[in-house]
Amino acid sequence: MKKEVPVEKLEFGVFVSELDRPWTETPFMYQGFVLNNDKQLEALKKYCKKVIIDLDKGPDLPDRNELLTSRTGEGGRPKLAVPLGPSVLTTIKNKVAYKEKATVDEELPVARTVQRKTEVVLKDIMGTVQAGKALDAPRVQEAVTSMTDSVVRNPDAMMLLAKLKAKGGHTLDRAFGVSIYMLTFGRFLQLPREQLDLLGMLGLLQDVGMTAVPEEVVAKKEPLSKVELMVCRSHAAHSVSIIRETPGLPSELPALVELHHERYDGSGYPKGLKADQIGLFGSIAGLVDCFDAMTHPRPYAEVYSPSNALNHLYNTRNVQFDGPLVEQFVQCIGIFPVGALVELNSGEVGIVIAQNLVRRLLPKVMVVLDAKGNPLRPQVILDLASEPKASPGVPYRIKRTLEQGSVPIDPSEFFL
Repeated sequence: MKKEVPVEKLEFGVFVSELDRPWTETPFMYQGFVLNNDKQLEALKKYCKKVIIDLDKGPDLPDRNELLTSRTGEGGRPKLAVPLGPSVLTTIKNKVAYKEKATVDEELPVARTVQRKTEVVLKDIMGTVQAGKALDAPRVQEAVTSMTDSVVRNPDAMMLLAKLKAKGGHTLDRAFGVSIYMLTFGRFLQLPREQLDLLGMLGLLQDVGMTAVPEEVVAKKEPLSKVELMVCRSHAAHSVSIIRETPGLPSELPALVELHHERYDGSGYPKGLKADQIGLFGSIAGLVDCFDAMTHPRPYAEVYSPSNALNHLYNTRNVQFDGPLVEQFVQCIGIFPVGALVELNSGEVGIVIAQNLVRRLLPKVMVVLDAKGNPLRPQVILDLASEPKASPGVPYRIKRTLEQGSVPIDPSEFFL
């Protein structure tokens, strides 16, 4: 499949198959090439306005051209979403530049141990809350500190485990993943270490009030009635109550857990707050919670691939969430997020196991299925940035991301 793209929208890694002028009028030696350096890009900008990229030989670009939201104006015409004020990013005053202190391979066994201990804590949290008792604050803080330590050393290891975490009960199943995403995003935004710990705890506990919502409401596939919707939304207040009654937790935490369902345009709940009224932590919590929900199986909605979920968030920026914050989140997670299932241009299927911060279209991939869909034993690790060849003269490239469950493998079996 081929696609016309303005030159200024190109990103490294795409396969340029046609130009808007004869090849002989340009300095390019070959009629078709992978765009992988600034010299090529500058030549394209000098000689062309548009090019055709081949999606069978290289990856697609994320849809960054759609600037309209789902809102409509008079006559049903879409209207542009405009910022409601300064971005919450302007409230970040002190930044810390974090450096990776371990490779993914080195950090993965440590992260796996942290994950298992955190899951034990989460199970105990559920039992404690259901028994009407206060949470064990020191154990919660210890779990969050261990997660933060791992993310600071190398975020990809914990992100991989969070994405591939085994399915469990709905109530706190997503708490680990949400917490890791929030820690990773906070690290990307260069927030100070103590703020990372607070973000991690917020992600772990903001949905603890879901234990008070009946399972038949949580698992219902049909649209909720007004009463059921009110019951479901009451979990935010239950979370506040549970955390407020737990001694030893940060004093600001009860107010923060109430914010993750507020929305930038004021359409959220429980208070209908807008824009900067939600604050930095509340905005991060809502954005991450929404992304994680869209990419996990839900009884009432389809599962999005990570790339499609990011596109949805990007296309509704300044409506659901703070626009610049969304843009930073897309940069943080990457076009091909860690843990994503991807199809390569060879027809093989792999799992993204590490980001390439310089060349986002060229992450490290573990190939788990061959072109015929057969499991590979042992698996093959490809660092796409080093230009491994799928066939003579053709480097490996990611063709597209795949929804979980679309191929007959369980990615978690390789890492958990």
